[in-house]
Amino acid sequence: MRIHLCRAIDATPAAVWAELEQVEHHVDWMADAEKITFRSASTRGVGTEIECLTRIGPLSTTDVLRFTAWEPGSRMGIEHTGVVTGRGSFELRPQAGDRTEICWDERLTFPWWMGGPVGEQAARPVMQRIWRGNLRRLAALITQTP
Repeated sequence: MRIHLCRAIDATPAAVWAELEQVEHHVDWMADAEKITFRSASTRGVGTEIECLTRIGPLSTTDVLRFTAWEPGSRMGIEHTGVVTGRGSFELRPQAGDRTEICWDERLTFPWWMGGPVGEQAARPVMQRIWRGNLRRLAALITQTP
């Protein structure tokens, strides 16, 4: 299953990255992420590993992620190595007027007991709706005025 979403944020790529790189705070804007635990000594950069307790409705799983790309102000890549496998990324693109387009791309594979390809198709619209909300909350968090 592939999900690709983009959103413009009224902030520079550096400002968006400053929030995005705080992996431990992703639970503040990701509605489906309940708890993040670092599995590695590092908390930033390529090779950092986390477990993320993920919940969508009554269904939950512990997603295991390893960061495969870490380009400040530009790109963060991850590999899902838990029950759900695949790759994902956040890419930041500068726009006119100190705006940034953030694009979230995921390619995920569900195991057979989660319905495999049929489960992926059923989950896709739900996950798209949740992740659109996640990007909306991220934008609001970044652009809020103190």
